[in-house]
Amino acid sequence: MTLFPHLDLGFVALAAPPNLGASPLLQFVPFVLVLAIFYFVILMPMKRRQKKVDEFLAALKVGDRVITSGGLHGSVAKLDGQVVSLQVAQNVRIDVSRNAIAGYQGQPPVASES
Repeated sequence: MTLFPHLDLGFVALAAPPNLGASPLLQFVPFVLVLAIFYFVILMPMKRRQKKVDEFLAALKVGDRVITSGGLHGSVAKLDGQVVSLQVAQNVRIDVSRNAIAGYQGQPPVASES
């Protein structure tokens, strides 16, 4: 006597079914879907954010009050290629990389996650 007489386990196959002529290209569909998701979820927002930062850095002008990624507050005294001279106090100027500028004073950083 069996515990489950209504189940007929004689026809249950434990092996994988034979290849029924499936296209080899069909095997690449999940891989392509993962790549597409990766692109739309990670790469596109990252490119958009980098474009926004590049536009901000290109628009810097003398007199802008900025904050650096290190936390220094100052106003732009001189722009020279990739070097920005910040006036942090009266008669005190420091040179920082243009990429070290995080945003305008009193505003959220340009490259914020939101």
